[in-house]
Amino acid sequence: MNDILTEISGLLWGWPMMILLLGTHVYLTFCLRFPQRHIFKAIRLSVKPDAGATGDVSQFASLATALAATIGTGNIIGVATAIALGGPGAVLWCWLTGVFGIATKYAEGLLAIKYRVKTADGRMLGGPMYALERGLGWRWMGVLFAFFTACAAFGLGNTVQANAIATVAYESYGINPALTGGLVCVLAGAVILGGVKIIARVCSLLVPFMALFYVVGCLYILCVNASFLWPALKLIVFSAFSPQAAGGGFVGTTVMMAARYGIARGLFSNESGMGSAPIVAAAAQTRNPVRQALVSSSGTFWDTVVICALTGLVIVSSVLAYPDITFDNGATLTKVAFSKIPLVGTPLLTFGLLTFAFSTILGWCYYGERAVEYLRGRRWVMAYRIAFVIAIFLGSIVELSVVWNLADIMNALMAIPNLLSLLLLSGIIVHETRKYLWRNRLDRQM
Repeated sequence: MNDILTEISGLLWGWPMMILLLGTHVYLTFCLRFPQRHIFKAIRLSVKPDAGATGDVSQFASLATALAATIGTGNIIGVATAIALGGPGAVLWCWLTGVFGIATKYAEGLLAIKYRVKTADGRMLGGPMYALERGLGWRWMGVLFAFFTACAAFGLGNTVQANAIATVAYESYGINPALTGGLVCVLAGAVILGGVKIIARVCSLLVPFMALFYVVGCLYILCVNASFLWPALKLIVFSAFSPQAAGGGFVGTTVMMAARYGIARGLFSNESGMGSAPIVAAAAQTRNPVRQALVSSSGTFWDTVVICALTGLVIVSSVLAYPDITFDNGATLTKVAFSKIPLVGTPLLTFGLLTFAFSTILGWCYYGERAVEYLRGRRWVMAYRIAFVIAIFLGSIVELSVVWNLADIMNALMAIPNLLSLLLLSGIIVHETRKYLWRNRLDRQM
């Protein structure tokens, strides 16, 4: 079964999917006149409350929850995997994917607000399923997207992350996976059972702290490797466009390999186009769709353009600094590269993996329960939360090769209908952008 799932996952995440995703990024970038140039305005809006706007949580809480789900083990292990398979040039392709992905995340956030609905009890619900139903009249496609989201939440957003936490705790400190699983289960359950406002509150506190700690730690490592920083940058750029061997302890790669693995990791990392982040963006307190679109776009900037780029620089500069580093896979490369830095290297890696994985569990639970509510109504949400918490413990103690492949498949099946809605509704996206952003009317109510 695992071999079959591996083949299906390979087909879904092959070149056609990468071309579709990256093509959507580039198309929306040009259609929207390079929304990347507004990134600093987006960052300012993300930390500024939108007084008098309607929604369940603040724009910052919405962004923090989306980042909690997005910033995961892929930002650390995933980048190293891309380097191990595609060479140092994969870092540049990963970074470029994030830059262009800002436009797609912008478009997703805009549609999330444009087509969100208000329930009888005053809550805001939205996401690609509502854009597909209300924008295109494709409820059946919205149902499929919601089903794939609910399934993916149990895989990539739950059991895979719980397993990563248990593995790190065992390898670093010898803690029994069952004990780790039980503790994570209790901690996550205390947050998850409280609903979206509790999840958003915890993420608002956790995400800035964990991201700042990781960024500062990476900057310290780069200072330690300062004499190798410029050679690392040159090697990354050169290897991205040169078919020659990379040298410096790296395996020789081709341009196609660097592009393939760098683009794939960038797409996985920032989730732009996957359709997950718009689900929580729809709950934001914002006065018009474009304000939230800008805030949502800043998530890809932090996730890929900053965190993934720093991780890549740390690994490449460490390999150049310590030629004895050898690797067979991304996890090994990451562990060895960080361990070479005295005092802070291993604790930084351990803390980053633990907090990133835990925050991903919280964010993806919200995505899953909103999908279940769309499918079956609110009465099923609590049952979903309980099942989600139980799955955290199971994920900590079982082998997950099959779950990884199932999660990859579900993520791909989420992306396809979401990308269709973005492309087919691009005219609406441009219209709203012209109305509020290009005419300097961001303060205008919807």
